[in-house]
Amino acid sequence: MAPPVDKELFSFACRIAEQAAQLTLQWFQRTDLRTDIKSDGTEVTDADRAAEDFLRSEIADAFPNDTVIGEEAENYVGNTKRRWIIDPIDGTASFVRGVPLYSSLLAMFDEHGPAIGIIHLPALGESLVAGRGVGAYSGGEKAAVSSVKSISESCISSSSFEQPWWPKEALLNITSSGAKIRTWGDGYGYFLVGTGRIEAMIDPSLHIYDVAAMLTIIPECGGSISTWSGETELEDKKGWVATNGLIHQEVLSKLG
Repeated sequence: MAPPVDKELFSFACRIAEQAAQLTLQWFQRTDLRTDIKSDGTEVTDADRAAEDFLRSEIADAFPNDTVIGEEAENYVGNTKRRWIIDPIDGTASFVRGVPLYSSLLAMFDEHGPAIGIIHLPALGESLVAGRGVGAYSGGEKAAVSSVKSISESCISSSSFEQPWWPKEALLNITSSGAKIRTWGDGYGYFLVGTGRIEAMIDPSLHIYDVAAMLTIIPECGGSISTWSGETELEDKKGWVATNGLIHQEVLSKLG
């Protein structure tokens, strides 16, 4: 068993993650918001850059030898066992359109694996923070997944059900499973799983900064998270599934 994460380290992560998330509100729903298009075709704003720059600066000041991986800047490779993984705005497409379902994500991995995961939804005033061995909390209360035991009674979400992002057979299996299907996307969907509001969040391909925080959050909430093939190691551009645990194998069987 991996030891619990250091509580002071957890408190530090919670503090800077909240500050970075609140920073994004300075740009949210502004009519003069400038949007640039990156080389991969996705959107980026000054809010993305400012939030990531803030987190990088805070981490560098406190732990200058730790590795830092982020969406909007080059990775910094340190010489400790800790890796901080930043997605300053997960759901930039929502952010630039004034939709309040975007999130700010921060994760930390150490020599034992996933250690800290944080989702902030600053425009909604909600959050979900988790530390290995210390639990998961939302609004100051313990967070927990739902107790639904079958797909047919579940609500399942994805960032998008469009093709060709979703394999046709897997999409048909999920949409015909009897579950309620929604598209509460990006980090917000994983927040809903962790707080017991829906039973599963499925994405066919994610970057590590999209999913890293969830590898601490979902287990600490009592759920399960894996790749579509059932693996739990953090890998880039893999399909990921987060569930309440009770329907996990049933969901995986429909994705295979």
